[in-house]
Amino acid sequence: MVDGFSIVVTSINAPTEAMRQLAEGAVRHGHALVVVGDEKSPPVYDLAGSLFLSVADQQQAGFALGSLAPVKSYARKAIGYLSSIRAGHRIIVETDDDNAPIEGFWTPRSKSVEARYVSDSGWTNIYAYFSEQNIWPRGYPLDRIKTAPPAYEGLPLKLADAPIQQGLADGDPDVDAVYRLVLPLPQHFRHDRAVLAGASSWCPFNSQNTTWFYEAFPLLYLPFTCSMRMTDIYRGYVAQRVAWANGWPMLFHAPTVFQDRNVHDFMQDFRQEIDGYLNYHAIQKAFDELPLKGGLDNIFDDMKACYTTFIRLGLLTEAELPLLNAWIDDLSAHWSVNG
Repeated sequence: MVDGFSIVVTSINAPTEAMRQLAEGAVRHGHALVVVGDEKSPPVYDLAGSLFLSVADQQQAGFALGSLAPVKSYARKAIGYLSSIRAGHRIIVETDDDNAPIEGFWTPRSKSVEARYVSDSGWTNIYAYFSEQNIWPRGYPLDRIKTAPPAYEGLPLKLADAPIQQGLADGDPDVDAVYRLVLPLPQHFRHDRAVLAGASSWCPFNSQNTTWFYEAFPLLYLPFTCSMRMTDIYRGYVAQRVAWANGWPMLFHAPTVFQDRNVHDFMQDFRQEIDGYLNYHAIQKAFDELPLKGGLDNIFDDMKACYTTFIRLGLLTEAELPLLNAWIDDLSAHWSVNG
């Protein structure tokens, strides 16, 4: 076990201003910064305070997933998670290279939190608790975006362990292509709220600003056989469902990053998100009905049940299973249910 958390980022760009701020802050506060590259990454990643893993580094790191995983895939970020876990880190904070830390990012993280609690509310747009604007997270059903969640003031306070915590992002947050094509940005969310989403209160979460504690590390796995715009969203649904089977609510908290988004083609983003738009309700129904065992002893079996469900729905392919099994084998060498 080591002190400090590990920040894991994947990037195909030269060091950005956001990355420089992350690296400087990591050094100042005693944390690690792991940058996972891909084929388009610069041959030399010149950023003091960071550990850069090229494709060659990943393939030679001693992980089965490192050599099995396809290149040109955001999901190779998993090699950064494994590297951090092998190094002894008990907390992983993931973000992207266009997210700069703001107030609160370097504050010590606690798994035990007290916040307003919502459960059994079906699709629940948590962003509505942080903004007066009609804004929703990427991965949310379009036919629910005008449906208000239960009133914030009526939600009870709850003290709970939440080993997965999604921070929002100010500026250009992680909304879907439909939002970007028709509605205004930038966005600045409230900084005085936090919400725990309990069982059957579905709200997607992403990989932009997420804290993972040790017991939830198995759920970090990102699927490879879907589009880049869906990998962290599908991962998030699996993580929520398995978290609930373990009695863990999902925490959504105020922004601790500001996103100055890299250039995107919004219509290309839309194309990559279509499978999601057409299937979010099918995913929810299948996962709500999925009998999971719960407990850390069963976490890998529960994950396999969820990812097999995605395959049955036609949203992932059978090629996902060897990759998932490689992740489980690699992780099991450095993670245990007993901590």
